[in-house]
Amino acid sequence: MQELSRRTADFTDSVIRRMTRISNQYNAINLSQGFPDFDPPKEITDRLAEIAAIGPHQYATTWGSQNFREALAKKQEKYMGVSINPETNVVVTCGSTEAMMAAMMTITNPGDKVIVFSPFYENYGADTILSGAIPIYVPLIEPQFTFDANVLEDAFKQGVKALILCNPSNPCGKVFSCKELQLIAELAIKYDAYVITDEVYEHIIYEPFEHVYMASLPGMWERTISCSSLSKTYSITGWRLGYVIAPPEIIDRVKKVHDFLTVGAAAPLMEAAVVGLNFPEEYYKNLQAHYTHMKNLFVKGLQDIGFNFVEPQGAYYVMVDISEFKRENDLEFCERLAKQVGVGAVPGSSFFKEDINHLIRFHFAKQDETLLKALDRLSDIRKKL
Repeated sequence: MQELSRRTADFTDSVIRRMTRISNQYNAINLSQGFPDFDPPKEITDRLAEIAAIGPHQYATTWGSQNFREALAKKQEKYMGVSINPETNVVVTCGSTEAMMAAMMTITNPGDKVIVFSPFYENYGADTILSGAIPIYVPLIEPQFTFDANVLEDAFKQGVKALILCNPSNPCGKVFSCKELQLIAELAIKYDAYVITDEVYEHIIYEPFEHVYMASLPGMWERTISCSSLSKTYSITGWRLGYVIAPPEIIDRVKKVHDFLTVGAAAPLMEAAVVGLNFPEEYYKNLQAHYTHMKNLFVKGLQDIGFNFVEPQGAYYVMVDISEFKRENDLEFCERLAKQVGVGAVPGSSFFKEDINHLIRFHFAKQDETLLKALDRLSDIRKKL
């Protein structure tokens, strides 16, 4: 038999999803894969129940149903601070995972170089390789996960085509400051590179930090491909509704790539989700308050147990230092944590290009009851491991 694809030969399965399976195997509380254990807004699920009876049940317009794109454009225009045309600036995708892949395939050619900050969400390296591009990793420096401007410029000097920016960051919860974003923008303009953003946690920010959209900075609308989804904002990770927002000449190409990747997002889910896109400002303020409560509850518990960690600025993850416990690699530690303590986590090494083996990632998008139960189990960690 002929050999299989060389570009995927070194791929492993998703470590995040693997840790969910391990958590399930040992009946552990799953603080690994980032999905909530509470329901989406009732207005959205009630609308989905109506749609189940009346439709639509057939293909929508390939790049997204008309009313969904109009509602999305109106909402994002308000928060991003840029003018968004639902006809020429928007493509609806099957989750932000596809949005990122479509963006990469739209702008890169085989052999192009793409900057990826490390730590990174595990898909970014794979997206780069699948596109035939070459990732260049720039470290975010502990404990605050800042970057060295000189190191970043040295990466740009290698003739990169694009930079991938996850803001707020998964896995470390960093919110890039306006000053940092302006520096990235200046380098992108200076070296004529695109910026692909993953902004799925755009509404999950903790005071006093603020989210600034890269596309809103001077000179960046023309070279920014903004990717996001409804998954985290409306607690519908299983609905797989993502999107790309970009200038018309880029979106025209994204439409074609998206068409041949997945044809289109689910028509009934788009129809139901329009309700959420039309929520008033109060919804997003309540969302921020809700996640702030969960963050405070969880990090206070970690602090009481005596863990070392950096408090997240955004998103719903916290990286915890396990140096005092580690007798093996972090993956084996997480497997024992699930089996012997009953709490699931993700080994930090899966997010870093560097040889990092002392961090694990918890997520806290859970009900109080779940978080308190997890903290109670973790309180005995020094006896159980």
